[in-house]
Amino acid sequence: MSVADLTWSSPDGLALHARDYAPTAPVSGAPVICIHGLTRNARDFEDLARRVAALGRRVIAVDVRGRGRSARDPQPLNYHPGTYAMDVVALLEATGIERATFIGTSMGGIIAMVLASIRPEAIAGVVLNDVGPELSPVGLARIGGYVGGDSAFATWDEAAAYAKTINGAAFPDHDDADWAAFARRLVDETPEGALVLAYDPEIAAPFKAADPEAPPADMTPLFRALAACGPVLLVRGEISDLIDPPIVERMRAAAPAMTYAEVPGVGHAPMLTEPEAWDAIAAFLAEAD
Repeated sequence: MSVADLTWSSPDGLALHARDYAPTAPVSGAPVICIHGLTRNARDFEDLARRVAALGRRVIAVDVRGRGRSARDPQPLNYHPGTYAMDVVALLEATGIERATFIGTSMGGIIAMVLASIRPEAIAGVVLNDVGPELSPVGLARIGGYVGGDSAFATWDEAAAYAKTINGAAFPDHDDADWAAFARRLVDETPEGALVLAYDPEIAAPFKAADPEAPPADMTPLFRALAACGPVLLVRGEISDLIDPPIVERMRAAAPAMTYAEVPGVGHAPMLTEPEAWDAIAAFLAEAD
């Protein structure tokens, strides 16, 4: 499989990076752009991207600014979905992609919702992975409790133990080999041999600056705008603490045509290669432009 490094510049001049997977079957539709969650990076999609490429789609898995191989922002308060969405617009312009299907995990789904408000014609369809216009305070509190925390590890075993500590409740069936593989996605090895989380700890700055007494943002208008762009598939982990069943029902009421898949025994967020998730995504892409 051909996987290339793709680089482009953000509107404010940062060097950004993505993994660009060439289709391995006759082209069958628009490119697919994958956007990861808050503390993750393009490596989250390395298995999914190969499967999608085998369906005849070009796949671009983005490193959002401050993550993976994308540059860190010297102004940490820029780490928010509005900035990220404009970075995606810059990606579309740099690659000449006029229309794409988006797969957004957690924060990546929020970025897709913001994108729908500024470049709706670019969205052929969206897979929302365990995210919606409302977020449970339980999951938000959990995420806020670790983002920007300890970021260096003495050994890969220590990194795997960290991955299990942070994500063990979401993947109760993972074994030691799974956590070792998980750590390789979360952690970078520097040229000097240090093991560090693959994100800028300063991505936590907007969390720290937010007013804890302020009501949560109402993203329902963004979600409705997204649903108006094209088909939407929601994938939810059965034991997710970020999207609960009442939120799913309100999403269905706001977007009656939305399709839905639930991954048993998994929390926030599915890796999207689970059978229930993958079957739904493959069917969705077969119908999408």
